[in-house]
Amino acid sequence: MIRRGVDLAVGLLGLVMTSPVVAAAALAVKLDSPGPAFYNGPRVGRGERQFQIHKLRTMRAGAAGPAVTAGDDVRVTRVGRLLRRTKIDELPQLLNVVKGDMSLVGPRPEHPRYVERYTPEQRRLLTVRPGITGPATVAFIDEEEQLRGADPEDRYVEEVMPRKLALELGYLERASPATDAAILLKTAGLVLTRQFAFLRGGRGRSPSQPG
Repeated sequence: MIRRGVDLAVGLLGLVMTSPVVAAAALAVKLDSPGPAFYNGPRVGRGERQFQIHKLRTMRAGAAGPAVTAGDDVRVTRVGRLLRRTKIDELPQLLNVVKGDMSLVGPRPEHPRYVERYTPEQRRLLTVRPGITGPATVAFIDEEEQLRGADPEDRYVEEVMPRKLALELGYLERASPATDAAILLKTAGLVLTRQFAFLRGGRGRSPSQPG
């Protein structure tokens, strides 16, 4: 109950504080390409219940393809690349937190097609609310660059997803308010670093990007 109270309070405050940024970004999305400003896609949450995750749309409307995105994905729009690089596209997930679909910190929710591949051990992650950020989010902040130049879905399923799920299973064993606070601070620092780098025109790799 305490965790949920913190999620609700911070989520509501975050929605209010980021609403001007989200509104400006939504307008940019609409002006850049035809289609809705927001994207709602299926994810699997606590108790294996499916819900719709909220993001700013970063791809061409109606574009087909894998549920993961590589750095060279042609489906991503010009504005979409900026939003992904700065992680602004993720801000609407605060609404998922307020609704109770997600928590501020926890395992990242996966698309149903990938959850079907989970082992019994990995399905332990579905006993808690998924998070906007978590250990895998921090470690794979530049995941799209890792998937560049390959079949993104094959590489994701065979290499990236098992590593992410292992990190998140480790998180379940040591989760605490202090751990969550550290993850939130680390995430905020990485996102701000990326945003400043983008404003300076930098395109270097994040220091946290796995080798």
